[in-house]
Amino acid sequence: MSVLGVLWDLDGILVDTGEFHYRAWFDTLQLYNISYSREAFRETFGMNNRGVLGKLLGQEPEPAFLDIVSDKKEKLFRELIQGKVRPLPGVIETLKFFRSRGIRQAVASSAPPENIEALLDALNLRGNFEAVVSGFNLNGKPAPDVFLAAAKAIGIPPQNCLVIEDAVTGVEGAIRAGMLCLAVTNTNTAENLKQADYVVDSLLDITEKFLVELIGVGPKSENIAGEI
Repeated sequence: MSVLGVLWDLDGILVDTGEFHYRAWFDTLQLYNISYSREAFRETFGMNNRGVLGKLLGQEPEPAFLDIVSDKKEKLFRELIQGKVRPLPGVIETLKFFRSRGIRQAVASSAPPENIEALLDALNLRGNFEAVVSGFNLNGKPAPDVFLAAAKAIGIPPQNCLVIEDAVTGVEGAIRAGMLCLAVTNTNTAENLKQADYVVDSLLDITEKFLVELIGVGPKSENIAGEI
């Protein structure tokens, strides 16, 4: 099945925001005497805020509390990223390749819309995407909701979409959506991401030959290392 649409995760794929998210969560949760560790961050990375708080509290957070904590955390995150973010290696080249082949592209992120907009503006990447979809108010990954919404937004059937992800929950969400998945080990090990159709250490490891084959028929390939 050919790939006609590419759905990009944002945090950890287009840009490395991990440390900014960790610091924003840590500082915000301290205000409410909720402990937060690096391990908790790794376990919840890729989830939306409702999922993160639910995991930390062991129960669904009260809506009012979720709103308060989310507002504080996300405002702090947007302050922390100012002037400090840039696209991860290989992002510009891969976006350009898909765009040159007429592949429709979308951002499919669990982040709040305001964060997505701030990051796309800071990275100067907005013109690469036909749609930008936030899963902040949808069922969070590993639910497939944000990917299905993004596929609908660009008018491409799920089976013709490729998801590019770095989180275990994102890979699972792509599988549930019936989409191909390319995982990049920016925030997780290859072993943790092995359910994806393809796993690479960097987008710079992908050859143009592989991408041409991928958008043509989408089979598994054993030879994807190299430079675009």
